[in-house]
Amino acid sequence: MDIHQQSLTIRNVSKTYANGVVALSNISLEIPRGMYGLLGPNGAGKSTLMRTLATLQEPDEGSIRLGGIDVLCQKEEVRQTLGYLPQEFGVYPNAKAEDLLDYFAVLKGITNRASRREVVEALLKQTNLWDKRRQKLGGFSGGMKQRFGVAVALLGNPKLMIVDEPTAGLDPAERVRFLNLLSELGENSVVILSTHIVEDVSELCTHMAIINKGQILQEAEPIRAVEGLQGLIWRRIVEKSVLPALEREQKIISTKLLSGRTVVHIYSEENPGNGFELVAPDLEDVYFTTMAGYFQKQVMQQEGEAQP
Repeated sequence: MDIHQQSLTIRNVSKTYANGVVALSNISLEIPRGMYGLLGPNGAGKSTLMRTLATLQEPDEGSIRLGGIDVLCQKEEVRQTLGYLPQEFGVYPNAKAEDLLDYFAVLKGITNRASRREVVEALLKQTNLWDKRRQKLGGFSGGMKQRFGVAVALLGNPKLMIVDEPTAGLDPAERVRFLNLLSELGENSVVILSTHIVEDVSELCTHMAIINKGQILQEAEPIRAVEGLQGLIWRRIVEKSVLPALEREQKIISTKLLSGRTVVHIYSEENPGNGFELVAPDLEDVYFTTMAGYFQKQVMQQEGEAQP
C-alpha cells in the first residue's frame, strides 16, 4: 500500500482556549507509518494535539487527514481505526483484566463471542498479562496498568495509535517492558508517542518533532538531528559556584549534577577553550539545543547559505 495512504497529514492546525492560552499555533506535520516521537515539555501543546487527533476536541482551524479519512469531518471512521492511550486513564479496580477487556471488545464492535475470546486472549498474551488475566485491576502495578491500556487501545487493529506520556512514573524494568511492547506496534500503523522523556524517543522513534509553546521547533529523523550537532557540543565538569559566570560567557544548553559537581554542555561553533572538551552529541543535546533556539538558527542559516 502507498505510504501516503497510511500516513497522517496535519496542516495549519491552531487552537486557542477560552482563557486566551494558545495551545497550538499553525501546526503542520507529515507523520509516516511507524513510531513517531512528539517531544516537548509539559504545557507545550502535546496533549491538545493528541486529543484533537483522537477526535476529543476541535481545533479552531486547519485540516487533518489519515490516509483517505478526513479526521475532523469523519470522526466515526477515525474512531473505528483509532487506538488511544491517554496520559491519565481510569480502570475499574474491582474488574478482572480479562472481563474488562472483553467488555471493551464488545464496545469496539467485536460481537461474535468466539472471535472476541480469541482477540482478548491474543492481546493479553501480547501485552504479557495473560498470567494476570483473572487478577483485579486494582492490584495491578503502574506498568501493568499501562500495558492493559495498550491492550484496550489495540482492539480492532488500529491504523492510528496515540500514546500520551506512557512511561511517566514507571520503574526502569517496567519502562523497558513497555517500550519493547510499543516498538512492535509501529510495523503496520502510525504510532505517535507523545512524551517529555528524550530517552523514549531516542530508543523507539524513526521520526520526531520537537514542540514548545504550541509551535513545532524542529521536525527530523533523530539520527540525522544528532549528526547535525557533530563538532558543536562541548562539556566541562565544574563546581556549582562557577555556573553564573559560565552562563554569561557561553551558550549553555544543559546542566546535570554528578557526584556533587555539575556537568555543563554548551553549544559552540568554535573551541571555547576554558577547560571544555568536545563530546559526541546525543538526542538530549538536540532537544536542549533546539529549545534554546541555537539548533534552529543553525539549520536556517545552512538552508539560507544553500540557496543561490
